[in-house]
Amino acid sequence: MALSKDDIIKALEEMKLSELNDLVKAIEDHFGVVAAAAVAAAPAADGGAAAGPSEVDIILTEAGASKVAVIKLVKEITGQELMAAKALVDKLPATIKSKVKPEEAEEIKGQLVAAGASVELK
Repeated sequence: MALSKDDIIKALEEMKLSELNDLVKAIEDHFGVVAAAAVAAAPAADGGAAAGPSEVDIILTEAGASKVAVIKLVKEITGQELMAAKALVDKLPATIKSKVKPEEAEEIKGQLVAAGASVELK
């Protein structure tokens, strides 16, 4: 029996942010796609966000209780080696990524917050 769109949406609404993040990664791996590309195109469909900035910086302000998880996520986001990511997290506040599209920044912020970090977008 196939699931309807409504069933899938209902199931997604009940998931925690960390579970959604894991699901997105599994879908990306399974289908060989990157979800960020689809998210970046979404504002164009609704007319775009004319009032918002076109590029933002992602600033990690606090690592929280799960510092190791945040370091691993920073490593994944930045593409740096583990020690470089640790050094970045050790010197807070730290800019994780500069001049990214607001949509991508919100996605990354969500991942970091789910890992227990505090993040600002400027």
